[in-house]
Amino acid sequence: MKKITFVDTSLRDAPQSLWNGRMTTAMMLPIAEEVDKVGFESSDFMALISMDWCVRNLGENPWERIRLMAKAMPNTPLVVGGVLRNFGTVPDSITEFWAIKIAEAGARRIRINDPCHDMTEIKKAIKWSQKAGMGTMVALIYTYSPVHTDEYYANKALEMAKAGADRIFIKDVGGLLTPERTRTLVPAIMKKINGIPLELHAHCTTGLAPLCYLEAIKLGVESLHTAVAPMANGPSQPNIDNVLLNARRLGFEAQVDEKALKDMTEHFRYVAHREGLPVGTPVEYDLFQYEHQVPGGMMSNYRAELVKRGIEDQLPALLEEMTKIRIELGYPIMVTPLSQYIGAQAILNLSADERYAVVTDEVIKYVLGHYGELAAPVEEAVKDRIMKMPRTQELLNWEPPQATLEEVRAEFGPNLSDDEFLLRVLSSNQQAVDEVLAKGPGEYDYPRGDKPLMALIHELTQRKDSAYIHIEKGDFSLTLQ
Repeated sequence: MKKITFVDTSLRDAPQSLWNGRMTTAMMLPIAEEVDKVGFESSDFMALISMDWCVRNLGENPWERIRLMAKAMPNTPLVVGGVLRNFGTVPDSITEFWAIKIAEAGARRIRINDPCHDMTEIKKAIKWSQKAGMGTMVALIYTYSPVHTDEYYANKALEMAKAGADRIFIKDVGGLLTPERTRTLVPAIMKKINGIPLELHAHCTTGLAPLCYLEAIKLGVESLHTAVAPMANGPSQPNIDNVLLNARRLGFEAQVDEKALKDMTEHFRYVAHREGLPVGTPVEYDLFQYEHQVPGGMMSNYRAELVKRGIEDQLPALLEEMTKIRIELGYPIMVTPLSQYIGAQAILNLSADERYAVVTDEVIKYVLGHYGELAAPVEEAVKDRIMKMPRTQELLNWEPPQATLEEVRAEFGPNLSDDEFLLRVLSSNQQAVDEVLAKGPGEYDYPRGDKPLMALIHELTQRKDSAYIHIEKGDFSLTLQ
């Protein structure tokens, strides 16, 4: 019987896609022991950019999060990483140092996503990961376009294999993969990677991901990225319960502790209910997704931001504008940070009297090739307009700053701990860093959702309007004063 494994996304990508990143350490730590028992091949745990997110939006220290969770989950490799390319804001010396420190904190694998599949950047990231003693999983970021063919992805996979990737995964961030394309794409890639494990990570934005998963394992994909039911579907990943059931009907076996999986599921269902967070549901097929290709995580952030500004009715127009920009710029893959760059340019194009009257530095750098190889040429009319801009001439020979670790340390203060130093270098809000560090160790008192009676007692004891609590059921009686 053929075996498959699962990479769990319930601690990182799923809440990013469905809950706009509102997953705190307190929500995950009480159930960590059960998560570790499930038998996941690994856990998609933290992105490089989510360290800053923890500080700015959750008021938490990400170093504390990873150390606590690594200790609580010794049997499940924690995966960190994402887009390691710094896009000119952080020197390579810092990213390399970060890889070393994140490994010391408990991470065991780095996920490498380069939005342009730039092998120069990917090779550097593999080298840093290996030096830090971590395994590597490198993303083939899937998109639908005339130039992103099976041959394109197969050739990129070959380069990744030669560069030393331990694992390769198809990352369908926009939910664009179809069962038909899966049947041609997976074999084309597998012919080139010489036995390196191939994984599939897809979002359910069009509702097709669960079907693609089944096609993929029939073709030799070994690991599937899934989430527990409350955080699955919608813009998130497929539901592990559904995928596991169907995979077994196809004759596949998976070593999963279903009691632990049930406990994990009930806990996060409780978290969603307690915090007023949405529970994932299957979506209806949307052909427009293949045009704008906005990924699930960005869509949830975009909607939240537009609602905050009171202009949520402008979302359809913005998506149409992003569709145009994506075609004009030569089909950049709509993944962080390129998707955010295109989103920002769409707002500028709609706000100005004329499209591309104002162009962001990031889009100029992309057009100039500073972010890596372009999959297709930029449309001539758009390129001519951008190339004539004074700012373009200033950025023509731009190169990212490459200060040494010692030089950056001197800038931020030589006496900082490694943790604080990296938080300050990687954060966009120094005041938020000050506040997190001033708080000291966090408090993570949160009820276990899979133990409803204990959760009830926990909730009742937090109330300030009662002198005592009495609970009685059958022969059980408890009074708390």
